[in-house]
Amino acid sequence: MANVVFYEKPGCKNNTKQKALLQAAGHNLDARSLLTESWTPEKLRPFFGDLPVTDWFNRSAPRIKSGEVDPGQVDAETALNLMIADPLLIRRPLIQVGEIYRVGFDQDSIAAWIGLNPTSSIAEDLETCPRSHAETPCKTSAD
Repeated sequence: MANVVFYEKPGCKNNTKQKALLQAAGHNLDARSLLTESWTPEKLRPFFGDLPVTDWFNRSAPRIKSGEVDPGQVDAETALNLMIADPLLIRRPLIQVGEIYRVGFDQDSIAAWIGLNPTSSIAEDLETCPRSHAETPCKTSAD
């Protein structure tokens, strides 16, 4: 059993499913809002480890889908500044267990890292937002 700090977008269906999987495996969750956290580059950067900058971004974010932000055209410093200004750009969830930080929710990786209950796994993509943002856009931190 791990003590998991779980940064989510409150109300996100996938984050709700992810939290349920962690709780079913017996982990203690400290769920926090990704949108209202006081992010700094130093606080946010560890979650991304050695991933390429393009993998730091939430591909379902409205500003990415519209083409306003192109993750392939920004460096690490610019990416962090964009994400701090608009947390919807941050790939979710951000997970911290002790001094280990991760981004995203690949069930196999999470199971190998801290454990998941194999009978509770979900055979669907738990990272890509299932709703159409053109019809129902995400709320922003200002909403």
